[in-house]
Order: sequence, then C-alpha cells, then structure tokens
Amino acid sequence: MSAADRLLEAWYRGHPALALLHPLEWLYRRVVQGKRARFLAGEGDIYRAPVPVLVVGNITVGGTGKTPLILFLIQHCRARGLKVGVVSRGYGATPPSLPWRVRADQSAAQAGDEPLLIVQRTGVPLMIDPDRSRAVRALLAEEPLDLILCDDGLQHYRLARDLELVLIDAARGLGNRRCLPAGPLREPAERLAEVDAVLFNGADTDSAEGYAFRLQPSALVNLASGERLGLEHFPPGQAVHAVAGIGNPQRFFNTLEALNWRPVPHPFADHAQYDAAQLSFEPPLPLLMTEKDAVKCRAFAAADWWYLAVDAVPTPAFVDWLDKELARLIPGS
Repeated sequence: MSAADRLLEAWYRGHPALALLHPLEWLYRRVVQGKRARFLAGEGDIYRAPVPVLVVGNITVGGTGKTPLILFLIQHCRARGLKVGVVSRGYGATPPSLPWRVRADQSAAQAGDEPLLIVQRTGVPLMIDPDRSRAVRALLAEEPLDLILCDDGLQHYRLARDLELVLIDAARGLGNRRCLPAGPLREPAERLAEVDAVLFNGADTDSAEGYAFRLQPSALVNLASGERLGLEHFPPGQAVHAVAGIGNPQRFFNTLEALNWRPVPHPFADHAQYDAAQLSFEPPLPLLMTEKDAVKCRAFAAADWWYLAVDAVPTPAFVDWLDKELARLIPGS
C-alpha cells in the first residue's frame, strides 16, 4: 500500500497520528476560508461570463462521479435545446498551449483523460486550462453557447458561477470531516450549506441532506474494435482482471461484483498512465476497465480488453429541480 493509500485510509477509518497534522489543517482552513471570503466580497480578478456557469465539483479529495454526471447534464441540457460547452482544468494534460480545445482524435496525454472521454462520448465543445476563466473566454470566442459546465473548479474563485453542484460518495461520506492534510476535505464541511445542490453518489433515496444518484452500467465496449455488447456477454461468475485508475477504485470493483462477475482487482492511482506491460496479468482472463482508463489504452489494447460504460441516473426530484433552475437562468429553455 502506497503512502497516499495509507493516508486515504486514515482519513476515512481514523488514525491517532492524524492529530499531528492539526496545526497544518488550521493553516489550510485559514487560507481556503480567506479565498472564499474575498470571492464573496467581490475582491480580486473575478470573471463573470455572459452566459450561465454551472460548476460540478466536490469538497473531498478523490472521485465522486463528476464525469458521469457531466455527461448526464450535457445530454439533458441538449434535450432542452440548449447549446452546452464544458471547461476543465485538464489534470495531467500536456497540451502545446493553453487554453486548449480538446478534440476527439487527440491523445489522453495531450488532452487529459476525463476531458477526452467527455469529448469522445458527446462531441461537446470543451476547453482545458487551469485558469477556468481563461478557458471560458476562449470557448465563448469559438462557440455560441447558452450554458457552460465547469468540470470541477468549485474552489476556483476567479470564475463566477450561477449554480454549484457538489458530489459526495455516499459510502465514504466526508471521512473524519477534517480539512487537508488531516482529512479529505478541500473546504470545511460548512461549505455544503452554501451550495445550490448536493448529490450523493450511490445513495438509494433523496434525503434532507441532498439528492441521490447512481451509476448504472449500460454496456461492455471492446477497446480494440469498438464493439458494444450487452452486459450479458459476460455470464454470472465470469472472472476478469479489473483495472481502475480512478479516485475510488473499490467502487468500480464493487460494481463488477454486483453484476455477479468475479473481478481480480488491480487498483492504480487516479489519472494513472499505462503501457501494455503494466496490464499483462496472469492467469489469462478478459480485462475490464473504466471508460476513463480506456481512453489511455486503446492504442495498445488486446482483443479481450473491455471497458464498462456507465451512466449517471439521478432521481426525478433532482431532474425537476434542475429544470426549474435552467428555466430561471435561461428563459425560454
């Protein structure tokens, strides 16, 4: 287990040594609360786009299902007749320049794994730049849009926003509810009271704390051929090598077990880069990975490598709330 994995386990399961980090946590809280206070006061260089901006983010370190929800939002907004664009930091990307327009034929190394996944799945106009304000300006200069979705960026206070959606892993919650480095929180838990909606990935029902949504497996897609098959392609009890380089790999492994398959888990770091040798496992079994990992592995994929396509399925109550907010922000939509 790596040092990062041990720290993550301590945040969510507890460890007395974390008390040594409380002074650093206090300093971290002062910094993030100061940034938030300056934003609310309108201080500094804050860009307000001429179209509404909807931020999808989290206050915890690690994966919470942002990309599947972004995909749902793109589809839902398009169904309402809206022209949607996306901006992203592009974590791990190495583009020739910034801001950078992501195209479907680019490499994950150039565009970033999550932005490339989004563009390949939807064809949405998408710009990456750690400076989200600059990314929004560049995207609007190229495309006439009705709405901007900001993938992550809840703490990027140089960009004004009209709606904030925060995602939380229902199984892990907020851990020990402490901020970095003593806990997994990017901002204090009280921040949740200030956002527009909280969504719990994996929750069964809506609650007073927020809306529920789940990730629904929809298909098996072959990396080498692009063939798309139903989940019944793998019979119950099928053993597979399972690869996940996401914020919470165990969630992927649990999904495979819930489908009655027998995964041999191979967890990797979030945004991990791969080569064929790393993914050569024994015994020989079909290899199944996340779609986020697949965009980095197609160039050297074997014939029996697959990814599991999943779709975010929020509750009707959230969809109703979203439709009312879109109608408020974009009259006539």
